[in-house]
Amino acid sequence: MTLINKNIPSVSNSAYLFPGQGSQTVGMGKELFDSSSAAKDLLENIDQALGRNLTKIMFDGPEDELTKTINAQPAIMAISLACIKAMNENIDSSTINTPMLLAGHSLGEYTALAVSEVLNIEDTAWLVQKRGELMQKACDQNPGSMAAILGLDEIIVQEIAIETGTYISNINTPDQIVISGDRINLARALDLASLRGARKAVPLNVEGAFHSALMKPAMIGLIDAVNELEFNDPKIPIVANSSAIPLTSGNEIKEELISQICKSVQWNKTISYMMNNGISHFIEIGPGRALSGMVKRIDRKANISNISDMKTIVNFSKN
Repeated sequence: MTLINKNIPSVSNSAYLFPGQGSQTVGMGKELFDSSSAAKDLLENIDQALGRNLTKIMFDGPEDELTKTINAQPAIMAISLACIKAMNENIDSSTINTPMLLAGHSLGEYTALAVSEVLNIEDTAWLVQKRGELMQKACDQNPGSMAAILGLDEIIVQEIAIETGTYISNINTPDQIVISGDRINLARALDLASLRGARKAVPLNVEGAFHSALMKPAMIGLIDAVNELEFNDPKIPIVANSSAIPLTSGNEIKEELISQICKSVQWNKTISYMMNNGISHFIEIGPGRALSGMVKRIDRKANISNISDMKTIVNFSKN
């Protein structure tokens, strides 16, 4: 089951962006399931690959069950891929181009694997579920959380992290940086950020200190999981979270997936790289609009579209 229509032009000035954990909402994907046979087939295929009824959790909740890392991660990936299948089914191929580049925020990087045919959809779903399991265990073993700091630059936030024993997990925009750590150190870091002039310092409702050294147990487990699969070279380059440069081989992608689980997501650099290398149209595909907001904060003039349900697909086809 492929995701990119082979009949559409292969070069464009667009990039696909895929969201990460936190964009999930109960009910997501139900309209796609009911309205698009291609999306329905994909979601059922993922249920079968995982050996469980993930779609029921997505459609019906409860919210605390969907929010669990082991459910949220494959669910968000599934909806992003279902959006692409529905796009292919409902939009004339002459009106869209194959993207020049792909990128995903943390978990979203895995969605890009399936779109670029590094892995098939079934193996991608299995690997995402395995990642979710490993991260859940790491959260239980090394409890922690995350917080967003707005209005301070990277140098100041790095100083705060060093002083408090926390970690920079995401550099989303020049002035939106996410830190993580155990809860005591994180509370100290938030106080210090406020003292140093942060516009906001907000705790996030997440289960652990993602993209930090506290995820090392998950990284160790992920090495075995990644090595169980055969990775193809990507049909479309994927701009890496960790380095913000395009990955063009299966081996590079393996190394990236293993390292990014503990390393900071360089989203600001990722988007800047794309803008500096010919990308003028960003298409966020999947639940929520968090990535679109980040892109706008990086460059207010950026051209952004969103694909999350049938309404947005219809609107996209008219543009």
